[in-house]
Amino acid sequence: MFSVLVCDDSLVARKQVAKCLPQDWEVAVHFAKNGQEALVALKEGKGDLLLLDLNMPILDGYGTLEAIKAEGLSTKVIVISGDIQPEAYDRVTALGALDFIRKPVSPQTLAEVLDKFDILHSEPEPIVEAAPLDPDIRDCYQEITNIAMGQAGDHLARIMNVFVRLPIPNVNLIEVSELHMMLSDIESHEQVTAVCQGFLGPGISGEAICILSDSSFEDVAKILNVEGEVDDQLQLELLMDAASILIGTCLTGLAVQMDVNFSQGHPIVLGQHRAITEIISMNQIRWKRTLAIELSYGLEGYNVQCDLILLFTEESMKMMNSKLAHLLEDF
Repeated sequence: MFSVLVCDDSLVARKQVAKCLPQDWEVAVHFAKNGQEALVALKEGKGDLLLLDLNMPILDGYGTLEAIKAEGLSTKVIVISGDIQPEAYDRVTALGALDFIRKPVSPQTLAEVLDKFDILHSEPEPIVEAAPLDPDIRDCYQEITNIAMGQAGDHLARIMNVFVRLPIPNVNLIEVSELHMMLSDIESHEQVTAVCQGFLGPGISGEAICILSDSSFEDVAKILNVEGEVDDQLQLELLMDAASILIGTCLTGLAVQMDVNFSQGHPIVLGQHRAITEIISMNQIRWKRTLAIELSYGLEGYNVQCDLILLFTEESMKMMNSKLAHLLEDF
């Protein structure tokens, strides 16, 4: 059954909001007195829709929205608040809220907003556990990635005149909520800048994400003999250059082994100076269940850490397995 979580520190307000829900709407209604209680309830699956107040003790509405994004929680959020400042509306929508309703809410207004976003006819998202990736198939993907990664590392080493530490590829079939768990080499407190580039081939599609920790930019600039202040624009240029080399060479190496050609889209900045969990949460609609291959590059003698993640749609695996059948036969 679809569930609604009403979060407000006022008992009267909670009851008033609950009474405004459509009378013929079959839903389970839950309550929370602050954002902290709301997050616990959401993790327990008690909020396909969250009706959220802004001004609350312990954890307010803004903090709750930030936590929902950072933790990648799946819920639709409508803010109901007496704070009608234009900035309040802008802030909550930027943090992911669908809409903002001024207190006191009326049944008609709430129904209109629910209808606007087609929430009245929504079904709760089923919880589907990802099937584990067959070990033989994982080994096959890991081997072809090793070859492609080596080519990319060689290209990077020649351009930068450095020794590139090559990692063992991490290959998994995962849900987007698990994506941040792959990035074990990035400290939780480390801010990063990330770009994404889509790619497309016959029966195969996906996106490549290149992530560079902010602490790496100074050494990257030294390696490339860049003088002067390394400002935000220059950092993006440096990351774009590194991403172009790594993504392009890796995809070419994989394409050759699978006898396909990939066309690449324009790179897109996913986020700058942000926590990796925030970047993932901001873009989780783009990535659902996916074959994820993580490569974590390092440069010997320098404080440089660059992660490259290749995300292939689950449907792509049919074509990829077909192209690699000659390798799988040997297992």
